Amino acid sequence: MSGRVRYEVRAEDAVALVTLARPEKRNALDPDTIADLEEALAAAEADERVAAILLAAEGRDFCAGADLAHIEATLDMSRGELEEDALVMGRLFLHMRRLPKAIVAAVQGNALAGGAGLATACDVVVAADDANFGYPEIHIGFVPAMVMTMLVRAVGEKRAFALVASGQRIGAREALEQGLVHAVFSRHTFADDSLAFTVDLATRSRTSMALTKRLLYDLDELTFAEGIERGAQVNAEARSTEDCRAGVRAFLARRGAAASEAQ
Repeated sequence: MSGRVRYEVRAEDAVALVTLARPEKRNALDPDTIADLEEALAAAEADERVAAILLAAEGRDFCAGADLAHIEATLDMSRGELEEDALVMGRLFLHMRRLPKAIVAAVQGNALAGGAGLATACDVVVAADDANFGYPEIHIGFVPAMVMTMLVRAVGEKRAFALVASGQRIGAREALEQGLVHAVFSRHTFADDSLAFTVDLATRSRTSMALTKRLLYDLDELTFAEGIERGAQVNAEARSTEDCRAGVRAFLARRGAAASEAQ
């Protein structure tokens, strides 16, 4: 990796820490940073010690979005070259969605434009109480195009349009109300709280987590009837795993023991 992203495995917690490490650039996304993120996520996916991934950032802000110095350098490219350049980030978002382990975004400070998109591409977003989210591209004649696919799924059409058309920032509490954020923690304990949240996710059944994530995102492309059929397939697949068999038997044993004690 180029040093724009730091990667660490907390084997005792089964958590991989992926940290944006360009605080001097407000962790802006350029091709090297995206390549580093891809490499870190691939390492976490392949590492059997890792059950969940925490994506965090150094410095005041989570991520200011695309590095405008890079955008400026591409302005004279052909249409095809511009599309290929945009797809570098698009492939990162696809990788995050298809990765079978849960990814938690820990957002402090500002998550703007592609930075907000990076957070939303994660499976869960937790935020410090002073965090801000925004899609200000419209102010410079740009469009949050790579981000909108995730945004509309997270908050719905009307809220998504209002956010991108206004270009306004919203705070963590409003982001929680709109469905962008799952939980808001105090800025004073945010690092510990976001890690604890991810460590808790890492205790869940790995096979169940992978199947749950795959089915959840597969449903985007299915009709209602197809979703029910796909759900039945995943239900059967889950019941065939050792995790599910052991979990059901352990639950019934605990319930039987509690019933015996009550008598």
